[in-house]
Amino acid sequence: MYCQIIKGFPLAKNTQHILVVDDEKDTCLLLSQVLEKEGYDVDTANSGKEALSILKKKKINLVITDLKMPEMDGLTFLREARKLKSKAKFIMMTAYGEIETYLDAINLGAFDYLNKPMEISDVRIAVKKALQAH
Repeated sequence: MYCQIIKGFPLAKNTQHILVVDDEKDTCLLLSQVLEKEGYDVDTANSGKEALSILKKKKINLVITDLKMPEMDGLTFLREARKLKSKAKFIMMTAYGEIETYLDAINLGAFDYLNKPMEISDVRIAVKKALQAH
């Protein structure tokens, strides 16, 4: 991606790296397009196993992951990511908003929890809050 130049000054590219994990490829595509337009570097994965492989190779600042996925659900993925000592913040998303799952995610260190279907503006706000939090 090229830097744009305005009045002789290049616009800095956002250095935040986001990983979107969902077994629904359309969700990954939509979120990656929205976030890339915001200037973020975005990778996608269609499984927890694939996402763990990416976490091992790249410095990820934020993970947005679905809770219900085949093979490895979002909570298991979050637990495994923590074993890797990943410092990435996590935003969990689900179409099955259950209070117990919400509490489990928060207790495991998830930063936020979004219910599907999501408003794009809610995603943008959650991402900004997560990346600004220390």
